[in-house]
Amino acid sequence: MTVALASQEIAEQAAVSMLAKNAVDVMIIDLRGLSSITDYFVIGTAGSEPQTKAVVEQVTADLKERETAPWHSEGKQSWRWVLLDYVDVVIHVFRDEVRAFYGLERLWGDAPRVEVSTDAATGEIIRRPDAGVPADRVDALESEA
Repeated sequence: MTVALASQEIAEQAAVSMLAKNAVDVMIIDLRGLSSITDYFVIGTAGSEPQTKAVVEQVTADLKERETAPWHSEGKQSWRWVLLDYVDVVIHVFRDEVRAFYGLERLWGDAPRVEVSTDAATGEIIRRPDAGVPADRVDALESEA
């Protein structure tokens, strides 16, 4: 029997998959309690069209391997902003200039977020909560990780 991934697991896997293809400024934004749109946004930046494609393919393949497929996707025509909608998690892969223009982090400035990166020396995943977010909201996000 297949057990569906929890939204936190989808968000974490998407972030790790983005990092595997060298996406930068990867973050998970916790929208629970702030919006009925979705539970999490996962945002990352790719430097070129080929890298954007690689990041999107990695995220999709890794989640498919865990028996989770997107409900909807957009942006594969231009590869400037690709959105993968997993219902409870919406994944955004941006090119630099598009991410700066739309500023999703600013729009959801009161939402807790965790920046996700890779330690260059060890390859381990590093999660750094945003200092501007109330501690109880970050604790809730981190406790599910």
